Amino acid sequence: MFKSFFEVSPQDIQDHIVLTAHIAEIKEWDNRSHLERIRRYVYMIASELGLPQNEARLFSIAAQLHDIGKINIPDSILKKTDNLEPYEYEITERHTVEGARLLHGSNSLILQTGEIIALTHHERWDGSGYPKGLSEEEIPLTGRITALADVFDALTTARPYKKEVSPIEAMNLIKESSQKMFDPSLVEILEKQFDDVINILNSVR
Repeated sequence: MFKSFFEVSPQDIQDHIVLTAHIAEIKEWDNRSHLERIRRYVYMIASELGLPQNEARLFSIAAQLHDIGKINIPDSILKKTDNLEPYEYEITERHTVEGARLLHGSNSLILQTGEIIALTHHERWDGSGYPKGLSEEEIPLTGRITALADVFDALTTARPYKKEVSPIEAMNLIKESSQKMFDPSLVEILEKQFDDVINILNSVR
């Protein structure tokens, strides 16, 4: 028997978000494990900031939609293993705006938060990111947390176009980029909780 709308559980919602995000990125690579690690990293960082549990959970679920705009990026670019041409970088960068556009206008708090994350997770602490060149606390907290989680996961996992680096090397690279790419207070949390980070990385493959 089908569930009524009012019987939809939080797990049903989570499964729906993951499937939607997975479909958007599957053209590039099989990303289900990536999405789960992102969820856990974001939840851990948000919790360590002292945010209420329901807010940390909201951030972590919505963060899985960060790259949903890639559904509108041509396969020829997403699957390219050589260096991208400048115009191809410009097209790739549009996934932030495209993702926000796809999620815009919903009454769902998850999708509203996802819209913010999709738009801002490539902004940088020093203002050198895209699409708007926001800096420091102009960047919404959700975008700053997801940016850190996403880069750590990208560094420590193999992709079709790159090899992974060790977690320690990734952490060192991120520390070097603190106050440039990342909110330094969030980098401190990631380093402080490094044992938990390793546990997430090792348990979700």
